Amino acid sequence: MVSVHMAPVPRSAVVAYRDDGVPSRAMGALVAGQLPPLPPAIVGMFVTGVLLLVGVAGTDGPAVFAPAVALLLAGPGSSHPHDGRLDWLVPPILRLTEYGFVASVGFAHDVPPWLILLLLGAMAFHHYDVVYRLRQRVYPPTWLATSGLGWDGRMLLVALGGLAGQVTLMFVLLSLYLWCLFGWESITCWLAAPRFGMDAADLGAHD
Repeated sequence: MVSVHMAPVPRSAVVAYRDDGVPSRAMGALVAGQLPPLPPAIVGMFVTGVLLLVGVAGTDGPAVFAPAVALLLAGPGSSHPHDGRLDWLVPPILRLTEYGFVASVGFAHDVPPWLILLLLGAMAFHHYDVVYRLRQRVYPPTWLATSGLGWDGRMLLVALGGLAGQVTLMFVLLSLYLWCLFGWESITCWLAAPRFGMDAADLGAHD
């Protein structure tokens, strides 16, 4: 019999949409929610975009880490309640930058397009699953973001593959790991989630 521990309701759904990994959450703990999340996310996206445009994604040297490190500017904002009028923009910014970085590194290192799509698909599946869960009041367990590495951890691992000259292998390993993790956890969660929670959310949506 499969059972699921229902995670506590987060203070803000926007924070759950971020999908922060351990590095970002650690930096967020240091500032204790005092840093607004949107400005550093925008700066991180801009710097990352500039670095990708100048060809950093194709290097085999330490410079390949630069976009991932730049986006970590957004990490300290992870502990903020995201209650500003425009703070809902932070998760889309993180998604756009993460997907863009992964795709850029993959194409720059001649990773097969189908493999790039496979890895991006695993991440997109997880992010869609989290969005739908929050709509149905079925909150993801707190360990999932850690096990899923977070947007920051995934970017750093892709950069590590570039530094080691093993980008294709890294894409294969990450794709297999993330699809198995997110697929298994999603299926078991939805099969075991209490039906009354989803019914209540549906009723509330029709009121």
